[in-house]
Amino acid sequence: MSKPLRIFLQGLFILASGLTSGGCVRQQPRADVVIVNGADPESLDPAIITALEDYRVVPALFEGLTRIDPKTAVPIPGLAENWEVREEGTEYVFQLRPGLRWSTGEPLTADDVVFSWLRLLDPLTAADYAAQLFCVKNGEAFSTNGITDASKVGIHALDRNRVRVQLNHPVPYFLDLCASPTMAVVPRKVIETHGDRWLQVRPLPSSGSHTLEVWRLNDKLRLRKNPLYWDAANTVNSTVEFLPVGSPSTALNLYERGVVDIIWDKDLVPSELLDDLKSRPDFHAFPYIGTYFVRFNTTHPPFNDPRVRQALALAVNKRRIVERIIRGGEPVAHQLVPTGVAKHQAPDGLIPDPDAGRKLLAEAGFPQGKGFPVFQYLFDSAAGGGAKVHAKIAVELQEMWRRELGIRMELRQLEKKVYLAAQNGLDYDLSRSSWLGDYNDPNTFLDLFLSNNGNNRTGWKNARYDGLIHRANLERDDLQRSELLREAESLLVRQEAVVIPLYFYLGFQFYDGNRIEGIHGNILGMSAVRTIRNKAMEKGRDR
Repeated sequence: MSKPLRIFLQGLFILASGLTSGGCVRQQPRADVVIVNGADPESLDPAIITALEDYRVVPALFEGLTRIDPKTAVPIPGLAENWEVREEGTEYVFQLRPGLRWSTGEPLTADDVVFSWLRLLDPLTAADYAAQLFCVKNGEAFSTNGITDASKVGIHALDRNRVRVQLNHPVPYFLDLCASPTMAVVPRKVIETHGDRWLQVRPLPSSGSHTLEVWRLNDKLRLRKNPLYWDAANTVNSTVEFLPVGSPSTALNLYERGVVDIIWDKDLVPSELLDDLKSRPDFHAFPYIGTYFVRFNTTHPPFNDPRVRQALALAVNKRRIVERIIRGGEPVAHQLVPTGVAKHQAPDGLIPDPDAGRKLLAEAGFPQGKGFPVFQYLFDSAAGGGAKVHAKIAVELQEMWRRELGIRMELRQLEKKVYLAAQNGLDYDLSRSSWLGDYNDPNTFLDLFLSNNGNNRTGWKNARYDGLIHRANLERDDLQRSELLREAESLLVRQEAVVIPLYFYLGFQFYDGNRIEGIHGNILGMSAVRTIRNKAMEKGRDR
């Protein structure tokens, strides 16, 4: 252990006796596996979740027709034991496993599947991910109030154990979509009875490997193995706990003291210690598809002018951000879709060029930044405040744009839930953003900026872009499809500069491989809770 790391940890241990971290240190039976999960989940409702913290918990509670193989990240059978593909890839018939039951004992049937998917599309649900089902016959029309008759949507129960899905066109990643947490199967009867308060029902019916035992905000979320889960025999833990810890110092302290077993985010360890921590055997890195970027609100002048957006993009020294702040070896990004995504041809992005940026800003009517209004940069807060990566990046961008373009930016830091609401409501000028791929295809990134996608959050609507994406979705030739998506991405990040990509993610996890097994770094960056096993707890060792 290096001297800086040793001194840092010694200082933390001095404070440890009084540290509770919102109730993290408790006199009660320890869970088999304890995980630092960042912020509290925004929700556990599959239809409305959007945050990474939600995505780590929800798949354990609610499963879809398929699920992701934790090693390869490819879709494998979930609640459906098999399926038949018909009509040249435009029709799927899923066969549910026999005897499926909710954790509360009631039968889980095809009607629950149909209800869950129609609920995702229902405009009253206001699901940001409703567009995932726009490939289904009449799915988009139903979601946008073009039709109101749900029976016309291509999702039907053929009997208690079979579901037929009719698509508008073949979708090469449709089985990946079926594994998305937003398309998980939820309890129809409970939701119909309790409406928006259904998550408060106890016991909460679960279709996944675990049930919800307790969720106390700012304290913990605890899951318990579901004995009625179809694959309970291969669920290797009894209890799993997620702690809402936002401070890197606190997270590392709890980990070093053995209070927690896993830290799933590099951002949840002190960045100044990263060089030392990366050399340890409990530091695990892996590639996964995710992008950190800046999002423009294109409805707010002067950011409704592409030249202004391009100017700001050209003035950003991305390598400086990666090397001075991120420090984990992440590659600089000039495109939105990460390198390594299947069947993707990356277009040319905007390479940093401050002189070209100043010229564009002058053409837009702001020579040397004169007359440019003061604007705000929105980012989310967490414990640790200015020490957090988002804040550091915000300060660096603020200085770059002041120095290179002569414009003034104010920083606007909001609590995570308020930040997300502001972004959704277009109550911002520029916003820190990120996206982690839901499946291994360029569409998981490029679909976001369709005019009617709930995850767009820029106010940008472009008929040409929409047309390119829709044509790509209909294209059966892989090369032609790839070229259409490449053209669409070029429009997004170069001609229109709706976003400024900064860097591509790398996956980082902290856990002792001698004690914890069943964690698999995959390109989606998502581990299956059901496969995580604490060997030390099984041997009865007191930690």
